[in-house]
Amino acid sequence: MNITDTKIPAVKLIEPKVFGDERGFFMETWNEKAFREAGINETFVQDNHSRSVKNTLRGLHYQIKQPQGKLVRVTRGEVFDVAVDLRTNSPTFGQWVGEYLSEENKRMLWVPPGFAHGFLVTSETADFQYKCTDFYAPEYERSIAWNDPDIGIHWDAVAPSELLLSGKDSKGSSLASAEPELKEFYHQYPV
Repeated sequence: MNITDTKIPAVKLIEPKVFGDERGFFMETWNEKAFREAGINETFVQDNHSRSVKNTLRGLHYQIKQPQGKLVRVTRGEVFDVAVDLRTNSPTFGQWVGEYLSEENKRMLWVPPGFAHGFLVTSETADFQYKCTDFYAPEYERSIAWNDPDIGIHWDAVAPSELLLSGKDSKGSSLASAEPELKEFYHQYPV
């Protein structure tokens, strides 16, 4: 397994070793020892699986209490996956990193607690699977606007009118308006 830092070092790109032949393939998607050696010392408590159609944009989600670290991957199709640093004590606060994850490249992304997360489906459909370090707590869930100009994410050149957004995601707040609450809850995360 090859685990490397992205431009925001806390977010890791994971490329598993894939062993394949005419019958199919095999790969490890989680190995506690390998992840600990790469600095990912987390316990996972919940696995999730979503299916979405092309141009669905989910995010940018985070929880102010019970923040979730997420180990994400795509088992069908392709997404452009994004993590935004919300750690107010971080030199990369408000910056983002994005990676294409697909069933072909079999890459995974580690998004630690203290980050907002979202993805855009770039294939006809995509199955998105992820492990979480804490339980989903809807009362603490928040959403940053996918198009916040202060963050400036480049969403694969999809016209905003073509995006499929939930009501919640279409009403995400700006990073600037979320910052006071973030300072209260997200100042303690390691940078």
